[in-house]
Amino acid sequence: MRNNPNEIIERILDLGPVMPVIVIDDIKDALPLADAFLAGGLKTIEITLRTPAALGAIEAVASQRPEIHVGAGTVVSASLATASRNAGAAFAVSPGTTPAVVDGCAAVNLPLLPGVSTVSEIMTLHELGFTAMKFFPASSAGGASFVRSIASPLPQITICPTGGISAETAPNWLAMPNVRCLGGSWVAPQKLIAEQQFAAIEKLAREAATL
Repeated sequence: MRNNPNEIIERILDLGPVMPVIVIDDIKDALPLADAFLAGGLKTIEITLRTPAALGAIEAVASQRPEIHVGAGTVVSASLATASRNAGAAFAVSPGTTPAVVDGCAAVNLPLLPGVSTVSEIMTLHELGFTAMKFFPASSAGGASFVRSIASPLPQITICPTGGISAETAPNWLAMPNVRCLGGSWVAPQKLIAEQQFAAIEKLAREAATL
């Protein structure tokens, strides 16, 4: 790779305590969402590849709001890695990790935050050179106690927990030494996006940025 993907991911995770994980149904909502996050103090965003509008939304944010680091979420194949890079994604996030996803991201020089849910998966990815990983689904795959328990035997690993985390539970996760950032969908609920309540989303982003 031309760049060290671990360094890029580590820098992205250091930009703030919360990375919004969002689903966009309409491309026109992408820029107002990015503006709301930026105004609230959040500098990263994960747009999940779960809708036909996702890649277009990534392209819009990447090209018109360079102040925010936009990543592609739910990257589950090499083809999605290529499409994400072509759309301008700065990084990819996967719910789990397969050789095809790792190789696909590497082939297009797309830094990957790989998904894990077990110690063996963490160790396997570390052998491949990864130092930062997404723990998913965080609340149901062992919760905060799991992440806390691996801090001592695996101190070199940075964990970004995602899944089932709320504004109320986020501080407990962020208090752990191996967690510098977490993924949260509560910052931009589907209902608020559908109603275009971007001022309310900005308020949630501001609260999240101060965690």
